[in-house]
Amino acid sequence: MGIVIIAIMAAGVAVILSGRVPTAFVLVLLAVGIGFAAGAPLTGEDDSILQTVLQEGATKLAATMIAILLGSWLGSLMRDTAIAKTLVRKTVEFAGDRPVAVALGMLLISALVGTVTGSAPAALLAGVIGIPAMIAVGVPKVTAAGTILMGIGVGVPFELPIWQFFSSALDLTVDEVRSFLITLFPFALVAAVAFVLVETRRRGTVHSWSLRMPAGMPGGADSGADGGADGPPRSRRERLGDAPWYALFTPLVPIVLALGLSVPIIPSLLAGVLYAVVTTTRPRDMGTTMLRSLYDGFTVAAPPITLFVAIGMLLAAVGLPGAVDALTPVVETLAPGSPWLYVLVFSVLVPLCLFRGPLNIYGLGAGIAGALIAVGTYPAMAVLGLMASYNQVFGVSDPTSTQTVWAAQYSGVSPQQVMIRTLPYVWVIAIGGIATSAVLYL
Repeated sequence: MGIVIIAIMAAGVAVILSGRVPTAFVLVLLAVGIGFAAGAPLTGEDDSILQTVLQEGATKLAATMIAILLGSWLGSLMRDTAIAKTLVRKTVEFAGDRPVAVALGMLLISALVGTVTGSAPAALLAGVIGIPAMIAVGVPKVTAAGTILMGIGVGVPFELPIWQFFSSALDLTVDEVRSFLITLFPFALVAAVAFVLVETRRRGTVHSWSLRMPAGMPGGADSGADGGADGPPRSRRERLGDAPWYALFTPLVPIVLALGLSVPIIPSLLAGVLYAVVTTTRPRDMGTTMLRSLYDGFTVAAPPITLFVAIGMLLAAVGLPGAVDALTPVVETLAPGSPWLYVLVFSVLVPLCLFRGPLNIYGLGAGIAGALIAVGTYPAMAVLGLMASYNQVFGVSDPTSTQTVWAAQYSGVSPQQVMIRTLPYVWVIAIGGIATSAVLYL
């Protein structure tokens, strides 16, 4: 029966790779198919498809869904209150016309934004102004897109919704998840800085005027404006629509609370939302601003929340007693036994997390991770090391991920070009994470 479950998973991979059916729909079908293959009854209170897989599985990652919504809400607030725009503008002004300095500054801002919200919203918040600014000072287009994505990857180890997701999906405490992700951070940081330093010098300065500088940027259309005939001169911050300087600490508020003071994830994100509103919005406008940004946050969060509902069902299916019994001999035979083989094999398999492949944690990889833990092949922390390392690759280089597609297209290049340029760097991050998990947990 284990071979049948593996065959069902393989068929699911093929359908996902075809791109004809949304990943979430495929995962739900996989969960039901695995449930039947594991011999689970259709109805019943215990270990049934309707109750255990569909009902309980749908809410398994509920805490993650709420964290995703709050992160999206905070990201929308940072956009609507000009916090993100001001962070980018101040960084570009400080860096001047030096390509490496501008790129490193955008890397920092992308990392800060990436701690709040991932995927396309993070790329958009940092890249709408950051990418044209980099291209204007001579950073090659592919490097500009890659810098935004590598920066988001640096922020991912501190992204609170990611902590909650791995905690819920792998049945680990948030403290356990946080402890490993923090060890992954230095690899991501060094690789990202190396990407900027190497790639900005690889082709030299490449000036391109295909993207105009947005108004308000140094050299932009309204950079010299000073009020107008209809009113008294305004401050430079008011002219440019910048957020107050103290509002720029917004991305750090949830991190400080969760990491430094051990405040739970959801209250930490709520505190970030309140801080953003209080420091940027007049009291009479706070309710309207919060409500409008919350609606925007729902729009942004809907696709990942749908995916997490399906992932929860898949995790519930592979955790059924019949599935565990069937998969145990298969997994024990195929899984690398020694720590050295663990590092070698899973490092070679890194590309399988790309193109929505079988090791993508936001697809079938969640089911594989759940099976590895349920069968007991590896400790849960070692599985976390694998999947968190693969997530670093997927989030930066996967040409089918929304953030990669957006950053590439906005820069005027193809997602495949970005993948080719960034993959060597994120592959090193993954190897470092896999090796670290082998040393710590095997």
